[in-house]
Amino acid sequence: MTALTEHTVLYHSGYSLEGKLVHLLIPAAGRGRRMGSDRNKLLLPLMGQPVLAWTLQAADRCPDMGRIGIISQPYDWPDIKQLLDQLSLNTPIDLIQGGETRQESVYNGLEALPDSATHVLIHDGARCLATPALFTRCAQALQTCSGFVAAVPVKDTIKVVAPSTRQIASTPDRQHLWAAQTPQGFELSQLRQCHDRGKAQQWSVTDDAALFERCGLPVQIVEGEETNLKITTPMDLAIATFILQQRHGQEQ
Repeated sequence: MTALTEHTVLYHSGYSLEGKLVHLLIPAAGRGRRMGSDRNKLLLPLMGQPVLAWTLQAADRCPDMGRIGIISQPYDWPDIKQLLDQLSLNTPIDLIQGGETRQESVYNGLEALPDSATHVLIHDGARCLATPALFTRCAQALQTCSGFVAAVPVKDTIKVVAPSTRQIASTPDRQHLWAAQTPQGFELSQLRQCHDRGKAQQWSVTDDAALFERCGLPVQIVEGEETNLKITTPMDLAIATFILQQRHGQEQ
């Protein structure tokens, strides 16, 4: 099932891509230092499977998914390949070498996409509770807009604070505030242009929507999910375990 090449893409699962145009990139090249682990947090166990497995299985159940690229570091490839062989997903999978930052990793992922790709979803592998319905909603949103982020309305009151004094500077109206999540989706040629411009001008951003915004391109909102949390700390793992246990019980 596994074949190595001399190019950036280092794993091919070898399925047909007929009629499917949406490609998914999963940045998975970090170490997760806030997790307090000596390994990639996406390989830590969650309900009997690595964190990454939950993300992949949900994306695999999206009927509009054409291909999934996992952007990771070489030292994680053996573990990821073993996981992929165990999961036997229907969606073709590529392994792509990651960069030093998330921004560099996504750039590598975009460069590795095939010439036939026209639209791309980018999803943090640490958001392992995203459902197949969310992936499908996001994939279909690319039919009507060139850039979007999954997001949910902010529930808490947010304070803008001066970093030096910790004095509150302002309280924005939360009716206008949304908490950004992933997937984020884009028209591929535009996102590549934004990444090229960001690289040339040495912009440093935390997500791809910020590059779109800095280039003056519109970014819309797609309704996210309250449970689509990002696994960052051990407490997040505990919360994710509880959510998955509840889902499992509902499915039974």
